Amino acid sequence: MFASLSKAFFHALSRSGTLKTVASRYGMRRPTSFARRFIAGETVAEAIEAARALEARGMNHTLDLLGESVTSLEGADAATRAYLATVDAIVAAGIERNISLKLTQLGLDADKASAVDNLRKILERAEPAGFFVRIDMEDSSYTEVTLNVFETLWHHGHRRIGVVLQSDLYRSERDLQHINALGARVRLVKGAYREPKTVAYQRKTDVDAAYARMVKVLLTEGTYPAIATHDPVMIDLARDWARTHDIGKDRFEFQMLYGIRRDLQTKLVDEGYRLRIYVPFGREWFPYFMRRLGERPANVLFVLRGITAKGG
Repeated sequence: MFASLSKAFFHALSRSGTLKTVASRYGMRRPTSFARRFIAGETVAEAIEAARALEARGMNHTLDLLGESVTSLEGADAATRAYLATVDAIVAAGIERNISLKLTQLGLDADKASAVDNLRKILERAEPAGFFVRIDMEDSSYTEVTLNVFETLWHHGHRRIGVVLQSDLYRSERDLQHINALGARVRLVKGAYREPKTVAYQRKTDVDAAYARMVKVLLTEGTYPAIATHDPVMIDLARDWARTHDIGKDRFEFQMLYGIRRDLQTKLVDEGYRLRIYVPFGREWFPYFMRRLGERPANVLFVLRGITAKGG
């Protein structure tokens, strides 16, 4: 119950224009500012610096230029050009070539056809350069259209793309079977959005149970799945299932968020598991930041300490 209320509270805060203005002014002003625990920075240069540090620790990464809910074609075009520039910057930097993006950032709410065209522009720049592109999942109102766009592009020959499924949605286990049949790559998460009981499990135990079932299916039947979690119970389940079924460590990867459970990140790498860190950056970081706070009460305590610290 507390987790559900926390998620709802911070979801509401994420939509506050006043809070966004204040946070944007102070949240990133110094390297020790509170938001930098979870956000690599506001520029691609800062994100690349963070990615290099991760690579030095034996970790993989995916860069995500934050932004969502773009409502104009002009805004979508600007976001597309920013992503193309990010692709070019990653190539020039010589770091691993892996990015994540959201369809609403590319104009899905303004015009679906334009959003698909914008995604194609990014793929046509990224795929020949050896990138893998993950289409992030947004709240449940976008699940169907996101999967439809993904599958359309998949059947048009774009095979260096993947999607995300959220275990809190009732439909996800059926979607997983379909995507596995395609041979496409899935990132499995529990879900960070406040969802109605008509479409999603409301109890943490139910979400966890669905996640556990999907982990087993992904490891056994999936194509290089990404097990995205900070939950030690789910990580142990994945490791035990893989070991019991002779699934090599090179056939899947764990994924975690930038700045969260660094101790666990290091432990997994030291044990020889593949680990990818989701590295968010950009000026539109506030909604993402609020969702991270809503997921774990410990995150809230960390930020409160940062805000109240001298000079924070």
